Amino acid sequence: MASRFQVVELGPPIEVFQLNKLCLEDTFPKKINLGVGAYRDENGKPWVLPVVRKMEKQMAEDQTLLHEYLPVLGMENFSAASVSMLLGEGNPAIAEGRAFGVQTLSGTGSLRVGAEFLNKHLKYTTFYYSNPTWENHHLVFMNAGFTQPRTYRYWDANTRAINFAGLIEDLKAAPENSVIILHACAHNPTGIDPTHEQWEKIADVMEERKLFPFFDSAYQGFASGDLDQDAWAVRYFVKRGFELVCAQSYAKNFGLYNERVGNLTLVVSDSSCVARIKSQLTWVVRGMYSNPPAHGARVVANVLANKQLFDEWRDNIKTMSSRVMQMREALRAELIKLGTPGNWDHIVKQIGLFSYTGLTATQAEYLVSKHHVYLLRSGRINICGINPSNVHYLAAAIHDTVTNVPADM
Repeated sequence: MASRFQVVELGPPIEVFQLNKLCLEDTFPKKINLGVGAYRDENGKPWVLPVVRKMEKQMAEDQTLLHEYLPVLGMENFSAASVSMLLGEGNPAIAEGRAFGVQTLSGTGSLRVGAEFLNKHLKYTTFYYSNPTWENHHLVFMNAGFTQPRTYRYWDANTRAINFAGLIEDLKAAPENSVIILHACAHNPTGIDPTHEQWEKIADVMEERKLFPFFDSAYQGFASGDLDQDAWAVRYFVKRGFELVCAQSYAKNFGLYNERVGNLTLVVSDSSCVARIKSQLTWVVRGMYSNPPAHGARVVANVLANKQLFDEWRDNIKTMSSRVMQMREALRAELIKLGTPGNWDHIVKQIGLFSYTGLTATQAEYLVSKHHVYLLRSGRINICGINPSNVHYLAAAIHDTVTNVPADM
C-alpha cells in the first residue's frame, strides 16, 4: 500500500544551518566558521555569560522553584523588566499604562505572535522588510497570515552603505496600514544602521503615510555595549506618539540562545485597549504553544531586578561588544596590510554581530571550497568567528579570493 505521504516534497535546506553542518564535518585544521549567528570568544568557543552562570547556580539551590506551567502570557516581572529596558525606566508610555509586554519564544516567537495578532485583529495584510533582511522575516509573517510581502531598498552594493533615497521612496509608495519591519539596531545582515537624522525622516514618512512600525530588537546592548544607545530608534518612535510593537530577544545579549527567551512589547495610545489586547494575545499564544518556558526568563528577570547583577551583566555585554569591534579593526588592518583590492572601511563602520563584506556569491563559494572559510552566499560574516589566531589566515584567504575571483563573475 503506497504511503499517502508520498506527496510530500523535499524542502530546501536552511542555508545557515546547512553551512554550520558542513563546517562541523570539515576536518581541515584552519577552517573558520563565519556563518552561524552566535557569539564566540577569542578562542572560538561558545561563551556562557558569567552572570548567567552565577544566577543559574542560585536558582539550582532555590527549593521554592518548581516546574509548574507559567501563565499563557508568561512571567509578568520578566515582561515588565523587558519593557522598561527597551523604553527606558520612567518612560511616559509605561507610567500611563500604555506600554506592556508578553513573554514569547525568543525573537522569532515575538515576531510570529505580533504578526498573527496584527493580521487577525487589525486586519493588516501587507508587510515590508528591508532588502536584504534576516531571512526568517518573510517566512514568519507569511505563516502568520500576511498575504502581501514587499521590500524596501536598504543596501547599496556600490557604496556599501544605506540606499536612503531608495528606502524613503519605497516607504512613500507603501499603502496605508502597511506593517514596516524595522531593525532596532545592528541591522542583520548589513550591520549598517540609519543615523538619528535618518530615523527622524523615516518616522516623518511613516507618520505621513500611516504606516505601522514593527521593530525587531535582537541586539540591544550587544551592538554598542550601551543599552540606551541601542534602543534609541524605538524610544524616538514612542516619543513621536507612534503605536508600535517590538520583538525583543535575549539570545544574543544574554547568550541564552537555546532557552528561547523573548518579549513582545506593545505601545498603544489608549490604555483602555490594553486589557482587550492582552485577552486576544492570550488566545493567539494558547493556539500556538500554550505557554512559554520559565528557566531563561527567570535568569533574565532576576538579573534585571538586582542592581549588582544588572551591572555585572552590562560588563558582560561590553566584553562581547568590545571584542566584536576589535575584530573588525583587526580584519580591516590585515586586509590593508596585504594590499587587498578595494576599500574595507565599511567593516569598521558597521555594528553588531555581522558584516556585509561585499563579497559576491561566487567569491563566497570560493572561500568555502578553497580556504575552508564558511560564510553565507550573500557575503555576510559573523565577526565573532574571527579571533587573534585566525584573522591573518582569513585576511589572506579574502585577499586571494578578491584578487583571483572577479566580483562580476
